[in-house]
Amino acid sequence: MTSVDESGDAEVEPDDDLRNFGETIKAFRKRAGLTQEQLRPLVGYSVQYVASVEQGRRHPSKKFVDKAEEVLDGFGVIHIAAKKLSRRRGLAKWFRRWAELEEDAIALNTYECRSIPGLLQTEAYARAQIRDVPPLATVEEAEARIAFRMARQALLLKTPYVAFSFIIEQVVIERQTGGTEATRELIDHLLEVGKLPNVDLQIMPTISPEHAGTDGPFRLLETQEHEWLGYSEGQKTGQVISDPKAVSDLHQRYAKLRIQALNPADSTGLLMRMRGSL
Repeated sequence: MTSVDESGDAEVEPDDDLRNFGETIKAFRKRAGLTQEQLRPLVGYSVQYVASVEQGRRHPSKKFVDKAEEVLDGFGVIHIAAKKLSRRRGLAKWFRRWAELEEDAIALNTYECRSIPGLLQTEAYARAQIRDVPPLATVEEAEARIAFRMARQALLLKTPYVAFSFIIEQVVIERQTGGTEATRELIDHLLEVGKLPNVDLQIMPTISPEHAGTDGPFRLLETQEHEWLGYSEGQKTGQVISDPKAVSDLHQRYAKLRIQALNPADSTGLLMRMRGSL
């Protein structure tokens, strides 16, 4: 059987999920009395590939998972570990903690001036955004990211309802990421989401002489224990903010932005005019 390395799964920085999966593979390999070299022909991957998976430096392909489960007699444990891993595969490492917090939040406020928030993206928009940002993702990586973004949107319909507030810069939509048709679809989607009883969607006009968001995008959430936390993100980095003073500052900025942005009704009117002009 020919060993392969080119699976579209590049080595990455280890994280807990990858390490745990790698330790699972290693434990079952040793239980079977096999070295990495002996496992190589059984799974059809090189020793380097096996080692990278065991070290938590490579996302295993589905083929590798299936073969490892079979040849190592994994009792379903390897498949279970892989399912847990795949739930995080499309998620940037620096965003994981915030995503976990979002899942249990009772309120989420988002100000965005760079792109449409993931919770509001269409598949076409997400695909175009991923395609245009270097380094270029493999097909497998791109599909994982898109699938995760779409799955997260279930939060919008979760009951009991989570209270959402979004403030989005008009220019983000006018950029027409993905082209005219993708932008029409995006606006239609924003209009539909804006009808949800738990969602307030506001557009910040491009011409805004008074603007409280010049320091960049940020988010706020309220936990089930009624604790407020903030989040700030930049190039390849993200930070959960828990310091009460810093969170208070973000609250003040968000309150000001809500006043400065168009109200939800006027935002709907602007979106409809933008849709009509395309």
